[in-house]
Amino acid sequence: MSDDTASLDDFRHDVREWLTSHVPAEPLTSWTDPEGFAAHREWERVLYEGGYAAIDWPAEYGGQDAGLLRSIVFGEEYYRAGAPERINMGGLYLLGPVLMQHGTPEQCARWIPDILSCRTIWCQGFSEPESGSDLASLRTRADRDGDEFVVNGQKIWTSMGAYSDWIFALVRTSPVGEGRRKHDGITFLCIDLRSPGVEVRPLTMVDGTRGFAEIFFTDVRVPVENVVGEIDGGWAVAMSTLGFERGAVFGDHAKYSKDVANLARLVRARDLADDASALDELGRVFVETEVYRANVYRLAEMAERGVDLTSTASINKVFWTQMQYDIFDTGLRLMEDDAVVVGDPSALAGADEVTARAWADWHHRYWYSRAAMIFGGTNEIQRNIISERVLGLPLEPRK
Repeated sequence: MSDDTASLDDFRHDVREWLTSHVPAEPLTSWTDPEGFAAHREWERVLYEGGYAAIDWPAEYGGQDAGLLRSIVFGEEYYRAGAPERINMGGLYLLGPVLMQHGTPEQCARWIPDILSCRTIWCQGFSEPESGSDLASLRTRADRDGDEFVVNGQKIWTSMGAYSDWIFALVRTSPVGEGRRKHDGITFLCIDLRSPGVEVRPLTMVDGTRGFAEIFFTDVRVPVENVVGEIDGGWAVAMSTLGFERGAVFGDHAKYSKDVANLARLVRARDLADDASALDELGRVFVETEVYRANVYRLAEMAERGVDLTSTASINKVFWTQMQYDIFDTGLRLMEDDAVVVGDPSALAGADEVTARAWADWHHRYWYSRAAMIFGGTNEIQRNIISERVLGLPLEPRK
């Protein structure tokens, strides 16, 4: 691979030193409330000013041309340092790369700098009521009126929608006609959420947080120049977006390894360190995270050799979402009766601060892990894609 060991070690040292100097001494409050979101946004600004907002981006767009190995190292050090959760993932890891691939130079110049600096927060508007896995059945319309589209419809399960400034959405610009696929006539459109006719309604989750929103559009006027890709050709752009969403995030494996380390703390806090059954459960999820870590490095090596990783996106999505669920489900089962105390650190009498804090966040992460097996295309759908498109097995019967 392109980076030699000494160079990577120097990079790791520099990243570790910078994070040690800049990561907030006290954990930020949850981004799901306005005060916490403002604090996370300020942290994103610190990352940007330090040159670490998106090190994997090309230098021409403000990144470091870091390459996959350095991206892995940065992720490992980021989670080791206990740095805050990132809040502009929709912009940095989805829309930004999509604009570089499908956007015009004008669109890149207009939107990418503000994505990188977190001056603009973006959310994804794909899912609708009765249109989730069957995304091509979406009903939000955008009717052409001169140099503008008039948008009417609804999006739901919009991550960070309550705090976002813009949304990149799929809208139907042409009806489904005879001899046309449902995928035809869909357009990828960027919409300012401060536009007249936009209504954002936060959704309260089962754990009490408000990380999602439903968004309504009533005669919202959007310039035609906000179309990314071709009018009626948004399906190809959407597939690029989902590929980024489902694939491996290089360096993200360290987050799950840290979760297993926290699970080990919970096992000790419950006096289960000598319990063979508990150790077996802990070992099982540890092996899963080690397999995933090895796979991330394997994919990085393949990508460095120019191998197309498109076919791996669905495989990665199924593996990491199931692994994430296994970790948090195991924690709740090992906690037994204390697991019903949602996020109450006092359930671990005498536990150290790190362990108590991990437990306080455990329920929220558990419910998120269940949702992860649904968003970005349900795991059932991903298994169909793997069987049919990757393994070449017979197609599932369609009605």
